[in-house]
Amino acid sequence: MRLDKFVCKSTELTRTDATVMITGGCVSVNHDVILDVATQVHENNHISLNGEILTARPSRYILLHKPADTICSNIDEAYPSLFNYIDVENASELHVAGRLDADTTGLVLVTDDGRWSFNIITPTQHCQKVYRVGLSRPIGDDVAAKFAHGVQLQGEPQLTRPAILEVVSPKEVLLTITEGKFHQVKRMFSAVGNRVVSLHREKIGAIQLDVAVGQWRYLTDDEINSFTR
Repeated sequence: MRLDKFVCKSTELTRTDATVMITGGCVSVNHDVILDVATQVHENNHISLNGEILTARPSRYILLHKPADTICSNIDEAYPSLFNYIDVENASELHVAGRLDADTTGLVLVTDDGRWSFNIITPTQHCQKVYRVGLSRPIGDDVAAKFAHGVQLQGEPQLTRPAILEVVSPKEVLLTITEGKFHQVKRMFSAVGNRVVSLHREKIGAIQLDVAVGQWRYLTDDEINSFTR
């Protein structure tokens, strides 16, 4: 992680305070004074502040049931932040591993471990996300085959990655994708002449949503490790 983030995660300093300390020559990495706040460091490095060894707080891994009309930002904007529902210390250090639109509900994973979230959000890791989709029109018989092949989204140079479509009812489907382009699910159905009227994420990898709206819990060790196997 970045040196300034490591300092914040090891102390009670704000990002601004950490920057002042680093650029002021107060922080050493493996006994060398480092002035660049963006220097990449590892927990195994010998990192000290004014001669005192720093140890980062353990990473946190959280499952949240995102309500509608909330955003995945750390601060309130046009809609309130979903972090208002998570009552933990140093919440500003957390980020969402795979954001949802304001009107989309369901499973959100929250962490302060950037390497862990990389395995969730990077398409090359093939992490499956399952969405329950409500549609304005009955689903066409040929849509599953089109999604399995990949569809062309407006403004995108490449087809979407192969996706799995399961029909629940004429206007409700389950869609499994392994990438997360901007408004991807909505744009996929728009590309086949339909419109999404409700969108809910039920599953990420092996993790199934299992808490009520607005509730959260910590992930188990098995759930955490499922993204690194």
